[in-house]
Amino acid sequence: MDTLFTPWRYAYILQPAPAGEECFFCAAAQAPGEADRLVVHLGAHHLVMLNRHPYTNGHLMIAPLAHLASPQDGHAAARSEFWPLVLATQRALERAYAPDGFNLGMNLGRVAGAGVPGHYHFHVVPRWRGDTNFMSVVGGVRLIPEELEASRDRLRRLFAAQEE
Repeated sequence: MDTLFTPWRYAYILQPAPAGEECFFCAAAQAPGEADRLVVHLGAHHLVMLNRHPYTNGHLMIAPLAHLASPQDGHAAARSEFWPLVLATQRALERAYAPDGFNLGMNLGRVAGAGVPGHYHFHVVPRWRGDTNFMSVVGGVRLIPEELEASRDRLRRLFAAQEE
């Protein structure tokens, strides 16, 4: 088995939030309409937002509005909203980007690689054949061809269309 090391991610994963700085998921939940929060959908108990440091275009995260470390900490209504929202997120990304596949998942706790261990979040990452190329492997650079603001606007429209 080949191993691909991603040292550029390590500092980001281990970086603690600056003292007194609010969790960015909580900040997004408090002001989901602010463009720089990158929220594409707001549910009753969760939000869907773009990852500011994406692996690919359309890399979305689903996070609870409440600051919770694990899905098991949420109440029944929040848990019942979660999986249908994952599926709606996948559908929106299929329409927006026509990916060949997806990476879906979450890391719970710092030792599992959670970048924000106190606020769980679920990643939905569209993938395409050949999307890991020499720029990432050799140059340590990831190419993201679409601006986050354009991705946000496109995905907001698609989520809104699903609700009609």
